[in-house]
Amino acid sequence: MKNPIKHVVLMLMLSGSGLMLSSLAIAQNVMLKVHHFLPPGSTAHKNFIVPWCDKIAKDSAGKLKCQIYPSMQLGGSPAQLYDQVKDGVVDIVWTVPSFQAGRFPVIEAFELPFMVHDSERASRGLWQYAMKNAAAEFKGVRPLLLHVHDGSLVHTAKKQVKTLEDFKGLKLRVPTRQGSKTLAALGAMPVSMPLSQTADAIAKGVIDGVLLPWEVIPSVKFDEVTKFHTEAEPGEAQMSNSVFLFGMNQDKYDALPADLKKIIDANSGAEPSAWVGKIFVDDILPGRKSAEARKNTLYTLPSAELRRWEKATASVTEEWVRDMSAKGFDGKRLLEEARAACK
Repeated sequence: MKNPIKHVVLMLMLSGSGLMLSSLAIAQNVMLKVHHFLPPGSTAHKNFIVPWCDKIAKDSAGKLKCQIYPSMQLGGSPAQLYDQVKDGVVDIVWTVPSFQAGRFPVIEAFELPFMVHDSERASRGLWQYAMKNAAAEFKGVRPLLLHVHDGSLVHTAKKQVKTLEDFKGLKLRVPTRQGSKTLAALGAMPVSMPLSQTADAIAKGVIDGVLLPWEVIPSVKFDEVTKFHTEAEPGEAQMSNSVFLFGMNQDKYDALPADLKKIIDANSGAEPSAWVGKIFVDDILPGRKSAEARKNTLYTLPSAELRRWEKATASVTEEWVRDMSAKGFDGKRLLEEARAACK
């Protein structure tokens, strides 16, 4: 007769092994909480974040999945997104680091006036520039992608901006510190407010317009509250831009098993950053068409007038170089590298 005690011990060991294997299997399945500030109909949500999450799910055979929360559904303000991911409140965010003015001075180089010509190339260059020069700015957060959008232009409710003089007295919403300095140099009054409040502020006449790229206009209904749009000729430098971060909590990344880290790494970096930059370029046309469909007035700025705007805002770039040098950086070298990275 078999020893009953040995039999029970063996069964317990096998049961324990089964539980351990089951726990390991469960541990391999990771749900990532992704938080951002734009609505589900935005370019960022539907053409970038959702496809990126679908890609890592496919590459990992379903072990990596996302739960996406658009429009700040998990609470807080857009300016708090970076700290939400840094502190582990969420796993991944898509945000504009410069919503926190002055906290990320190195990457602000790409937000200087007339820096970016082509958003796909600039996004690739931004990644390379940031990995070399700005690692200290992202302590606790692992950048997955860094990109710019298709370039901000002027959208106004009652007055078409055609010349430098037309900026005088206009109150325009702008998202970043360098954008504010750019508008001030042009003669306008920069206003900082959440994007979600801006359309209502324009409709009520609290502000006169906004500095935004074409791609976001339909999703936040700015084609309804603004009637005039001023843009540059194709190929000209963009008046203003914003740096975007798609970043992951570093501890969350570090806790992933090696095979899932490889999936994240394969979908991060310079080329994925360029891919997102191109997505924003490709969505210029729908934004323009939404304004045209409402019979809004689109005005293309002559090159000679644009040169006047460039000259008027040169002081913004010079000030950034001085400020960076005062902080202990080589401001001139960083500016040269940023310009080279955009080409």
